[in-house]
Amino acid sequence: MSLTLPLLLLLLLLLTTIITTTTTTPLPSPSPSPSSSYPYGFSYHIDCGSPTNTTDPFNTTWLSDRYFSGGATSIVSEPLLFQHPHEKTLRFFPTSSGKKNCYTLPLPPSSSTSSAHRRFLLRTFVVYDNYDGKAHPPSFDVSVRSTIVFSWRSPWPSSLSRRGAYSDLLASSPSDADAVPVCFYSFATDPPVISSLELFSVDPNSYDAASTATTDIVLVNYGRLSCGSGQWGPGFSADSDRFGRSWQADSDYRTANSDKFVAVSTKYGIKGTDQKPNYFPEKLYQTAVTTAEEEGGVIEYELSVDAKLDYLLWLHFAEIEGKVRKAGERVFDVWVNGENLTRIDIYRSVGGFAAYTWHHTVKNLSSSALSVKFKGVKGAPLICGVENYALVPNDPSTVPQQAVAMKALKDSLRIPERMGWNGDPCAPTNWDAWEGVTCRMSKDNTGLVISQIDLGSQGLKGDISDQISLLSDLVSLNLSSNSLMGEIPNGLGQKSLIHLDLSNNQLTGSIPDSIASSSLKLVFDSHIIDVRFGIVGHGKATEGKEKVKLICINFGLITAFAAELELPYHIKKSCHIFVKKGLLNGNLLEGRVPEELYSIGVHGGAIDLSSNKGLCGVPTLPSCPIFWENGRLSTQGKIAIGLSCFFVFCVVVLLVFVFIRRRRNDYDFALPHELTCKSNFNEILPSSFNVFGDANYVLQQVVQYSWKEHLKIDKSSVAITELVEQENALAAKRNRYQRQKSLMLLEMESQHAKGLVASPYTQQ
Repeated sequence: MSLTLPLLLLLLLLLTTIITTTTTTPLPSPSPSPSSSYPYGFSYHIDCGSPTNTTDPFNTTWLSDRYFSGGATSIVSEPLLFQHPHEKTLRFFPTSSGKKNCYTLPLPPSSSTSSAHRRFLLRTFVVYDNYDGKAHPPSFDVSVRSTIVFSWRSPWPSSLSRRGAYSDLLASSPSDADAVPVCFYSFATDPPVISSLELFSVDPNSYDAASTATTDIVLVNYGRLSCGSGQWGPGFSADSDRFGRSWQADSDYRTANSDKFVAVSTKYGIKGTDQKPNYFPEKLYQTAVTTAEEEGGVIEYELSVDAKLDYLLWLHFAEIEGKVRKAGERVFDVWVNGENLTRIDIYRSVGGFAAYTWHHTVKNLSSSALSVKFKGVKGAPLICGVENYALVPNDPSTVPQQAVAMKALKDSLRIPERMGWNGDPCAPTNWDAWEGVTCRMSKDNTGLVISQIDLGSQGLKGDISDQISLLSDLVSLNLSSNSLMGEIPNGLGQKSLIHLDLSNNQLTGSIPDSIASSSLKLVFDSHIIDVRFGIVGHGKATEGKEKVKLICINFGLITAFAAELELPYHIKKSCHIFVKKGLLNGNLLEGRVPEELYSIGVHGGAIDLSSNKGLCGVPTLPSCPIFWENGRLSTQGKIAIGLSCFFVFCVVVLLVFVFIRRRRNDYDFALPHELTCKSNFNEILPSSFNVFGDANYVLQQVVQYSWKEHLKIDKSSVAITELVEQENALAAKRNRYQRQKSLMLLEMESQHAKGLVASPYTQQ
């Protein structure tokens, strides 16, 4: 069995104990010495597999199972072996839930405006106890965010399988993150198991924040010892630890090289405890181990480690023996893996009954055991506590923008649970990416990006999310032979896209122009590539006929080169080759096909638009209506309608203008009846008057005559109202006659010119 679970050393101590955690209620006041208020009290505890909330003997509330992506619940086969409910239930993840399943644990709002990250302690309890009756403990990994932190491999030791084990770690997340994924990845058909999860918010500056509190490091607990005492801490005793840390007894880790030890303790208060940023509890410094040897004694511990990792070692001291009253009375050296690292004089550093810590990073281990030895120089050595944390570098995660796009795509495509699309799409890199997804490192090496999505024939029934446009490194997209509906997103058509297959779905609408602008159209480069050696030459091959873009996978990384080249067998066999291809057949698409898209087939690529009755505009397809394309008015149609509307508007304006002018010049061209005969002319004109010489006078006489005729009214027999009406009518006639002045002048001049008027007053 290969087991790298960090706290395997707890097994012998878990026979009758159970890990719980501090509650979110106010914590007890710290030690006798003054200390800052504690701002990081957020915590919660999940009883995996339990349908109800419970409370343990230490007044900690355990929440019912929640925040999981899938799986099923069960109970251990020997419930009476475990003291408390949260150890008896579990959640397991069968293959029907996919290979990757997660708990997405919410984080509290950030309490610090100056820190770019938040830190938390996560503790898990894992037990098998033959819950499924198969007597086969599973093999699986556990990751936090994108980093593998615990590994379980079958077969487990019988005591571990039956009684389980606790593990904890300290990790960080960006301050803007609202949750942390804890994921389980199964091997073969083994279903991962988890019995409880606990999360505590801790000070972001704790444990040497300058080098370990960034988001690049996870501190995995490989041993936390309280010297001279038994197991204690939240869940083991009524003693509290603000960070939820539990402390193990040290007796099982002392080696045979140690001298006879003596456990010492005190009830006096210890100065410097429960203070930021680490908030180490006072109880840790109230017990210690020393040797019976007065001079030159030796205390040695041996901790199991993974030689591939570096470790952060924290040592805790307090001078709690009253016989040491001045500096120099107790001096000892600290040796780590045979190297003398420092000399300690507790009293000289902090005085008596005061906490003192020293830490060191251990690198370049050559074995799986870490030796920590205290060797007396003056008096006997003394130690209160030992902590050892593996420094696990964070794996790269998916670029946040692309992770958001993939989660939106998961929802819109209605990805089934069996595909295991949970947690980070690409990380951890030791695991497979989401089923049907291929990832690579970004060009600037800051994260992982999505390069391929292959979900053909998966029974998908949703639509394609618009956020697929955020996948700016997508090379190949295959969603063929599903039942996808809706329109093709306008953002689909990234510059990187080479292979697109959306055939045999129920997609509607038009083909967006963005697809025509993608790399589906031919791009030539000056490189010829051979996957066995990388780039081996420049220029174009002379024998090739297919124009392609090569995607060659070497050592897990994808490198793209564009070229027109021959395709020898060894390249075809060794490399993923994508001929430029756009397959949209078998849908309900309509409208004009962009010419750039159709040109793919003309220049050696592959394009299939068949079985789309509404498409038009390219050879083999019907012609498009002049004014209608893509299910809506074309640009030409919009222009034509615009011009037509403008023409109609102009005509209406012209007619209105003519009508107004005509009303303004609307007068009666006819002369009064009295002026239509010669006798009337003789009555109103003098005998010596020359019509053509005194036209104005003639008009004046005509007007006066008219007034005389129409004013012959018997006012005594007409009502006042009728007089008013007649006055108004006469006023209208007056205006009309004034307009006739110019008309008559023109008419008489015309008659004179034609010789139609023979006036008796004209000289012969």
